[in-house]
Amino acid sequence: MFVKENTVPEISNYFKNRLAGLYSDREVKTLVREFVCQRMNINTADWYLSQNILFSESDLLYFRSVVKRLEKNEPFQYVLGKTEFCGLELICDKRALIPRPETEELVVWAVDTIKDIKNPTIFDMCAGSGCIALSIKSMLMSAKVMAGEYSEEAIAQLRDNMEKTNLSLDIFSIDALNAGEYKQFEPNSIDCVVSNPPYIAANELQGMDANVVDYEPHMALFVPDSDPLVFYRTIVEECKNLVRNEGWYFFEIHEHLAEDMKEMLTELGLVNIELRKDLQEKPRMIRAQRVVSQHG
Repeated sequence: MFVKENTVPEISNYFKNRLAGLYSDREVKTLVREFVCQRMNINTADWYLSQNILFSESDLLYFRSVVKRLEKNEPFQYVLGKTEFCGLELICDKRALIPRPETEELVVWAVDTIKDIKNPTIFDMCAGSGCIALSIKSMLMSAKVMAGEYSEEAIAQLRDNMEKTNLSLDIFSIDALNAGEYKQFEPNSIDCVVSNPPYIAANELQGMDANVVDYEPHMALFVPDSDPLVFYRTIVEECKNLVRNEGWYFFEIHEHLAEDMKEMLTELGLVNIELRKDLQEKPRMIRAQRVVSQHG
């Protein structure tokens, strides 16, 4: 056997030795806790009271398979099969992007802005796993939340997460870059558009971490070098007649394109444009408002 004993300390040492260089000691401790709790079906509180657990042979083989996947730079969220986002436990696998902490900040900002609107309608475009749409719905239960996504695999994961969280969304299969597909929605029917679309230029691929490039869906990450703002521009242009007067747009953005985004949104006629930095002090979010003057 690859470990001397079938105990928690022995498995912890196995993780630490095999993953040295990939994860810090603190991260390894977190990984061990997460995978042991999941495998043994115990919660975090039980974990601290259960250090005398003895694993079966099948348990040990499971932990070895986990370490092998982690050694290949597979994201731990995909190996675990789940992640937490805005207090929701979501299914997480290669069908969609892994939800990020900065996206949680975008959700909180959007909800704080629109929380006083009675029965609002929110449209999450490029919804992926559904993390944005589902978390907004969980915070604004009276809202009608629509989720638009092009990838069939991501839509399948979105539906799985909707069932897992017992939250109701209106799901649409839609190509965000196809102008004709926006005609299915009623004019002046949306209070807020939220989106975390693809925004990484293809020429940045070489400098990215292997755990992202090798495992996460490229469709949800990359845009042409020649037009990195293509999704934002199309969404704003095609939603201009769908968003109500004084309605909002919220976008997660590339930190290096913040000023370009402000300029583009201004050119497209939006007002009250505001950038916001994430916890790392990088400009990663922007909001803008559609305000129709009395003269047009």
